[in-house]
Amino acid sequence: MAASVAALFRMAGAGWVLAREGAFTLVDPEELPSGPRMAARIARALARRGVTEEARSERLTAALNRLGPSYIKLGQFLATRPDLVGREGADALGRLRDEIDPFPEEAARAAVERALGRPVDELFSSFSPPVAAASIAQVHKAEVTDDLGTRTVAVKVLRPGIRQRFRRDLDTFYEGARLVERVDPASRRLRPVAVVDTLARSVTIEMDLRLEAAALSEMAEASADDPGFRVPVVEWDRTARDVLTLEWIDGIKLSDIAALRAAGHDLVVLARRLMQAFLRQALRDGFFHADMHQGNLFVDEAGDIVAVDYGIMGRLDRDQRRFLAEILFGFIRRDYRRIAEVHFEAGYVPGEHSVDDFAQALRAIGEPIHGQRASEISMARLLSLLFEVTEIFDMQTRPELLLVQKTMVVVEGVARTLDPDFDMWASAEPVVREWIERYLGPSGQLELAAEGAGAIGRLATELPRLAERAGRLSAEIDRMSEHGLRLDPETVAGIGRSEAHASRWGRVALWVIAVVAVLAGLKWLS
Repeated sequence: MAASVAALFRMAGAGWVLAREGAFTLVDPEELPSGPRMAARIARALARRGVTEEARSERLTAALNRLGPSYIKLGQFLATRPDLVGREGADALGRLRDEIDPFPEEAARAAVERALGRPVDELFSSFSPPVAAASIAQVHKAEVTDDLGTRTVAVKVLRPGIRQRFRRDLDTFYEGARLVERVDPASRRLRPVAVVDTLARSVTIEMDLRLEAAALSEMAEASADDPGFRVPVVEWDRTARDVLTLEWIDGIKLSDIAALRAAGHDLVVLARRLMQAFLRQALRDGFFHADMHQGNLFVDEAGDIVAVDYGIMGRLDRDQRRFLAEILFGFIRRDYRRIAEVHFEAGYVPGEHSVDDFAQALRAIGEPIHGQRASEISMARLLSLLFEVTEIFDMQTRPELLLVQKTMVVVEGVARTLDPDFDMWASAEPVVREWIERYLGPSGQLELAAEGAGAIGRLATELPRLAERAGRLSAEIDRMSEHGLRLDPETVAGIGRSEAHASRWGRVALWVIAVVAVLAGLKWLS
């Protein structure tokens, strides 16, 4: 319980920093229930004065950077969840980039030696000071000399103590999520605690650099024959949990438009290549780079786009890919009935709703775009509107689809900086049509039939074991129905004491936080 109280105090401290920097001005109190509405109004009153509306995203960035790496990751993660933070908040968080000071080179060298079991000077013929720093790790430029000659590599080193920091801050996030669910029962549809679970899993994977190396390797295999896109090569013998060594990319960042033009690259071609590379990853492979902002994208001398930083990846199974492809293809063909049917077939919209009513809502989204020039139509915006409409029809939050939509927003934005007249539909149509023909055409149906036959064969081998388990379960149910399920009096009393104790301390902690917030507000107002 002491740990919970400490987490609540840390949450109050973080709330104070966010309130002072104006983060809660991104929240409309009128859209909240009465309890959270009052808290949001108080938080908005605590914001610093004299800051323009245009500076709100910068203030939010400043607040999260002040709170540290865990909160930066939380902000980046919430940028994918407009259903939780609102469209304006998600847009502001989407512009959040790590602005963390690097840690000393000596600490990085010590971490490399611990991870790889050899001195840095034996592993690398040169090792530079940090050239880039982020919330999880920082990058050093180094050289490797061996029988193959000398080559330049990038060495990514995990921040010392970062795992312990995240574990502590995750406790705070969990307390906050549970508090939201208690104060606002309507929020349970958005599953705040499950959101923190997803963040915890994502960060745990991101902090094991061997898994990032595996993502690089998997992506390299999947995209080996893709035109105009490639993945850096991993140096596996110089990679461990806390260290990742890979090919150094000598290229031009996609954000440097002037340099790209000066080097003679075709910006229109680059924009199309980028979008098609992302759609191939999402639809064909079901495994996509989920952090494709301009800082992670380079163009090499050959004109190929090279993506770095594979810490955040997204996955879609076959059904999810079919769902996404049919939605995009349905809007291209203006087949709103089919888009609605796909939602129901996937189980995303509850069956008590009408397919025709849902198709009517989809038409309200799709028809206005067909009167516009193709270059003015944003597919990312289309998907955003789609997910807003699905809330009316009780569609449960689908984090994996939101991650695709968020990544598409970023990729489409990058493409439009390269080509202001970028035609999203013309770029997407060949990839989507190829997927539809490949997986929903005759060959795809045969493949599904073969997979089904294999599944039936595996099920047949499991039948004896399943029958035995079913028999045991049936006997247990008969015993319970005859005698009932009973708890001894000591167990019941213990449960009661535990619940009362937890409830009492929870109330105490909430009152303490409220008093601290009021006193801080009075001090500020004075």
